[in-house]
Amino acid sequence: MKITRRVFLGTGTAMATVAIAELRKSNRGLAQSGAINLYSSRHYDTDQALYDSFTKKTGLRVNLLEGKGDELIERIKSEGASSFADVFMTVDAGRLWRAQEHGILQPVSSSTLNSKIPANLRSPENLWFGFSKRARVIMYNKDQVEASELSTYEDLATDKWKNKILIRSSSNIYNQSLIASLIEIHGMSKAESWARGFVSNFARPPEGNDTAQIKGVAAGIGDIGLANSYYLARLKRSPKVENKAVAEKVGMFFPNQNGRGTHVNISGGGVVKNAPNKEGAIKFLEHLASPEAQQIFSEGNNEYPVVAGIPIASVLKSFGDFKSDSTNVSVYGKLNADAIKLMDRVGWK
Repeated sequence: MKITRRVFLGTGTAMATVAIAELRKSNRGLAQSGAINLYSSRHYDTDQALYDSFTKKTGLRVNLLEGKGDELIERIKSEGASSFADVFMTVDAGRLWRAQEHGILQPVSSSTLNSKIPANLRSPENLWFGFSKRARVIMYNKDQVEASELSTYEDLATDKWKNKILIRSSSNIYNQSLIASLIEIHGMSKAESWARGFVSNFARPPEGNDTAQIKGVAAGIGDIGLANSYYLARLKRSPKVENKAVAEKVGMFFPNQNGRGTHVNISGGGVVKNAPNKEGAIKFLEHLASPEAQQIFSEGNNEYPVVAGIPIASVLKSFGDFKSDSTNVSVYGKLNADAIKLMDRVGWK
């Protein structure tokens, strides 16, 4: 029996409006009746285990409202002081930065979070924290490419990869965050020069999601592609024969291992500014940093733990260990607008 009350937010739909109004009527009462209200753009059914374990540990229920990250930010803004949201969770540090800039989060004082969450995976002001990590890696066709041919993100702009690269569009925030990190590391001029070479090596105009890039690599449409690590893990663990077949044809390579390390991003959250149950919200965030919850992130959705010493899913072990870039992920948000303008200038559609 699921204890989570699940509401799906669809902009402009009557059902969502009724559900939200129903929750709003009792929002302050929920804080007093032993619950926290979670707005989340994490759309993974396996997250139910996170909520169940939190309830078992604290006795607090989790009332869940799901929607797209930007829509949830706007919803919390529009609700203002009457918002029933206690916790906001989303994927990508760029979106967490947007939430911060819109003023919907409050700083959290927690020795647990400060000690467990690495400084580069949380807001410098402690407005949000990363709870799971994903690497943006090179996926390669094993029949066309040897791992020894691969090295760095920077190398992907050389003529060696002409007409061989697959990637999704510039509107994708994962790609925007990657470019923002390169601006931070190399400066605008060098990052733009790299991006021009990178775009000139595309095997096709950007299309589809990360899974589509992996499938395209397996099909030989391109020799290599960029995608988040958990997408290949998901295909490898899929019960569908066709997905396993795709995964068998594709290898994963972690770039820049002899230098700064591989670009990583996070899924994370923070306490909403007008949280009815601030104390419960902080307990929830602290729970997400617990060994139990960290293993659920890994086993349930093939994400890497952010807390040191946590065992990872066997499928992640099969990819090997890797060194992560230590750039503070908050720069992904700070430089997001610059990254988008750069991508426009170099013709990344």
